[in-house]
Amino acid sequence: MGPADPADPMAPAGGTGADEGTAAIERAVVALRRAQRRRNLARLSERRAERTGEHAALPDGVFDLLDVVESATERGEALTVTEAAAALGVDQPRASRLAAQALQAGLLRREADQRDGRRSLLTLTGDGRTALARIHDFRHRVVAETVAEWPPEDRDALARLLTRFVRDFTHLAEQPGPPTGRGHDRSPGGAVDEHSEGL
Repeated sequence: MGPADPADPMAPAGGTGADEGTAAIERAVVALRRAQRRRNLARLSERRAERTGEHAALPDGVFDLLDVVESATERGEALTVTEAAAALGVDQPRASRLAAQALQAGLLRREADQRDGRRSLLTLTGDGRTALARIHDFRHRVVAETVAEWPPEDRDALARLLTRFVRDFTHLAEQPGPPTGRGHDRSPGGAVDEHSEGL
């Protein structure tokens, strides 16, 4: 095996054992995060002419909103716009705009909270569930294509360990901690440190 390519963000760094493994995981997580920021899946769906139909022109954020509403439903919960904003990591005005677009498109509907009439909850419509089913199908096909040449045991190991990592990281990230009195961690030069912003 030749030396690692220093230009490859996934290439092993210095160190051995657990430290090297942890560093490799960190680089992989950052690479996935960058891909998400670049909306790589959305761009791929456009290149493959998968993004069609009456809702194709809606912004990606609307489908992100449908995702978080669906996730809440699977947990037996329902979200207000404010709670959806927190789940998406966006401010309230942006979440309100996305919800308005989804409502107008018939992908979401509002329902009164039976326990608190002051709360208005977001619920998927039949069209919203159909739109999400198409998105899930596309994602599944992309994942299947990506790992198509992997041995079955490697696919099974990834499914098991990645699910465990996401679960444990989510638990860690949701633990309360002391207030820092500042926003993002910053590098000595004052710029936001990409590696300290989280996942």
